[in-house]
Amino acid sequence: MTVTSQVPFVRIIVLTFDGGDMTLRCLQSLERLDWPADRVEIVLVDNGSLDDVAERVKRDFPSVIVLEPLANLGFAGGCNLGIMHGVRGSIADQIDHVALINNDATVDSCWLRALVAEMDADPRVAAVASKMLFADRYAPLSIEILDELEGGRRDELGVCITSLRVDGVRCDERFQFDEGFHGAVDPDRARDEEFARWSRRSAALRLVDPGEGAHRVSLRLNAKRPLRVRLSSDVEAVELVVGEGGETRYTDVEVGVGSARIDVINNVGSELYRFGFAGDRGFMEPDVGQYDEPAEVFAWCGGATLLRARHLDEVGLFDERLFLYYEDTDLAWRARLHGWHHVYAPSALVRHHHAQSSGVGSEVFRFHTERNRLLVTARNAPLKVLTLALAAEIRHCVRVHLALLVKRPLMLKMPSRAEPRHRRKVLGAIIMGLPAALRHRWSQPAGDRRTVHRRWERDKW
Repeated sequence: MTVTSQVPFVRIIVLTFDGGDMTLRCLQSLERLDWPADRVEIVLVDNGSLDDVAERVKRDFPSVIVLEPLANLGFAGGCNLGIMHGVRGSIADQIDHVALINNDATVDSCWLRALVAEMDADPRVAAVASKMLFADRYAPLSIEILDELEGGRRDELGVCITSLRVDGVRCDERFQFDEGFHGAVDPDRARDEEFARWSRRSAALRLVDPGEGAHRVSLRLNAKRPLRVRLSSDVEAVELVVGEGGETRYTDVEVGVGSARIDVINNVGSELYRFGFAGDRGFMEPDVGQYDEPAEVFAWCGGATLLRARHLDEVGLFDERLFLYYEDTDLAWRARLHGWHHVYAPSALVRHHHAQSSGVGSEVFRFHTERNRLLVTARNAPLKVLTLALAAEIRHCVRVHLALLVKRPLMLKMPSRAEPRHRRKVLGAIIMGLPAALRHRWSQPAGDRRTVHRRWERDKW
């Protein structure tokens, strides 16, 4: 089919892996798009699911094209299968644009129209990023250390939360910790800690919308030294001292929650950080209008984006060796090296249930993000950046082994083998993948290996 209409023809690709009702809700939202029905087609790629979602889609969504490879091709392979379905030769001869949307997301009715409008504004735009919000709305809580912490360092420990209750009921999974918190650490079960999460100087703790009416949130806190702390909600602020008696003494505090609810940002385009780390622009920030204007971005999130078919013909598709994670960063980086750029469309609204397939912090998530970051860096980054990133990874692996396999036994503690084993697995996979990544790098014309000009505010090498 040769494109002749002035209205672009868009192929929307949805991947599902045991997505069940989430996938159906995604397709229902796509059916409500404000876009001519004859200028869009939806392709569902069932990535080896064990549920019955493919049969349900065939029955309830007859216009959706269902592809069943009978295997999990990963995000990269599944998207490529959907993009190339029925295509012979040039993609742009049959499709104007390709839209990608996660099956655990739902779209606003004007989502596609907003994406295409930004794409049409500049012929060198390769991709348009959506405004992705977390699907849930949250009741906001904040923790602030009122004492001046020694040194004032950003990573200084504040208080540790070891228990959470809403109206007396434990519900850890209903709380979201922003980037003012450190990652979770092992709780001290001997002291009845349910979990352990340390804050920095200030942090936001958010509760998935608890419903109407008044609610009480209870926290158990400790600290390494006495700290004066303020716990605030939309209706109440409580000041207290935590850490008197040291880390072994706990302080219980309760605060009321009112009717205020906020949207929280998942992604408004992607940024590039030191050592090749890619990150969600705006991640975990309350949506208060700070990203309501279009902007150029370094990259985009594959969970909700629009890709120009002509740029795919020039740059290529996703690298299927990456399988899962960083494949969108790789494709976006390659496009930039070919002179394309990417923009963000604030009106293209998506609500996303974050990391429902693999889970943030899962072994699948950790392995693929850590391996793929280094391989994508090897393919695209300046050699100095690659050298520093590899050195940092090797140094981290050595430190983990010394701390958990050597130092712990010297302190008469049992060695901890899981993390060293994970680090060896990641480093081994990086070493195995490096030759192919470097061959790709040096196979490109010299002009395509130029350093990307980094004018992004948070892109510091």
